[in-house]
Amino acid sequence: MKLYLLVALAVILIPGKSNAQQVHIGEPHFGIKGGLNLYNIHNDNGANYDTRTSFNLGLLAHFHLNKVFAVQPELVYSQQGAKFNDAGVETTLKLGYINVPIMLQYMFDNGFRFEAGPQVGFLTSAKAVTGKTSVDFKDNLNTVDFALGIGAGYINPPTGFGVDARYNLGLTNINKNSSVTSMNRGFQLGVFYQFMHNK
Repeated sequence: MKLYLLVALAVILIPGKSNAQQVHIGEPHFGIKGGLNLYNIHNDNGANYDTRTSFNLGLLAHFHLNKVFAVQPELVYSQQGAKFNDAGVETTLKLGYINVPIMLQYMFDNGFRFEAGPQVGFLTSAKAVTGKTSVDFKDNLNTVDFALGIGAGYINPPTGFGVDARYNLGLTNINKNSSVTSMNRGFQLGVFYQFMHNK
């Protein structure tokens, strides 16, 4: 999968060299983003968890492929996880990831965008918090997580400010040793700003 990411980045960068004179293809518009996470964990054994509300914060680079298509790789710190209740005692699973989504975007003239693409996540922390007790269980989880993101956004062209919404569908089992298959699932609602935006 590391090879896959390198190929994807090459696809982003190489086309921009050939047609840069026409519509500034390949010239990146860098930006920042952040917002609200509404995440849960899907389990194949029927165990239902409650949604955990948290946050995401990161950087983006917006590359035009032509006038309507763009590729947007991102580097995002994302607080994920879920909550569950056992005999009246609530436990929060706090999972921290560095996510790298690569989104293909279709852009309308009015500032609206549709997007979809793969995401790879790298686990940075995993704690189960019950009351004042916190237990680290990072060693029980796989360190790499793959997902598919799909969403939409809007940017105000004169200002570079925008809003977006995305659903991330986890595709791989996050459990390392358990027989239960668990996958990250979550919505992200956020705002972003692209520096020197001109479309």
